Amino acid sequence: MLEPQIIYEDENFLAINKPAGLIVHEVKVKKGRMRQKEATLVDWLLRARPEIANVGDDPLTRPGIVHRLDRDTSGILLIPKTQAYFDYLKNLFTLYEVKKQYIAIVCGNVKEKKGVIDKPIGIISGTLRRSVHTKKMLKTAITEYVVTRHLMIAGEEATMLRVYPKTGRTHQIRIHLALIGHPIVGDRLYGKKHSLLVTHQLLHAESVEFAICPGKMVKLEAKLPATFKF
Repeated sequence: MLEPQIIYEDENFLAINKPAGLIVHEVKVKKGRMRQKEATLVDWLLRARPEIANVGDDPLTRPGIVHRLDRDTSGILLIPKTQAYFDYLKNLFTLYEVKKQYIAIVCGNVKEKKGVIDKPIGIISGTLRRSVHTKKMLKTAITEYVVTRHLMIAGEEATMLRVYPKTGRTHQIRIHLALIGHPIVGDRLYGKKHSLLVTHQLLHAESVEFAICPGKMVKLEAKLPATFKF
C-alpha cells in the first residue's frame, strides 16, 4: 500500500503526510454495503500504532480519525493517540481554531492576486457531490486564496495557489475553486476534461497551525509531492 510519512509524534498524537491515492477509511455505500476492500490509512495506523484502536467517535470504522482528506488529496493529517487528545483536537476543529493551509494547482490563469469565496455548500441528494446550487443542508463555507505562480503545463495555462479554508466543509476547496472558473487540475468530480497529464487532483494540505496544548502554538508542515513541481 501507499505509505504515509510521519512528520511529528509525541505521547498525544502523530502528524502524517498522506500520499495522494490513499483513502482514509472504509466508507459505506448504498444500504449499508461496503465498497470492495482496499488498503486504507486506518489499516496502516492499526499496524503502526495499535493503541489507537479504541480512539474516536467511531473506532470500529475510523479509529483515530478526527479530520480527513479526500483520497486524491495529499498532505498533513493529525492522528490522536488517546481519547482525551481526540476530544481536544475535535474541539479545536469545531471551533475553527486549527489554521489550515493548502497548495492547489488550478486550470487557467487566475488574474486576481488574491480573493475570498464566501458561498454556502450543501448536499446533492443521492450523490457524493456537494454544491453551492442546492438548498439541502446548506452550511457556511469560506475560502481565501493567494496566487503564488503562473504555470504552463502541457501547453495549457495553470495557476498555483496557496489556499486558506476558514471552514471545513466536505470538498470545500474543490467546489469553491470550480465555482470561480478555476477547478483544480485533475479533479474528476468538480473539474473539467483537459489534456493536462496528471494522475490525481493537485491539492495538497501543506500545513496546520494550532495549540498543541493550551498556550503553546505549533505549526506542522508536509513536504510538497514531486507531482506539484513543474
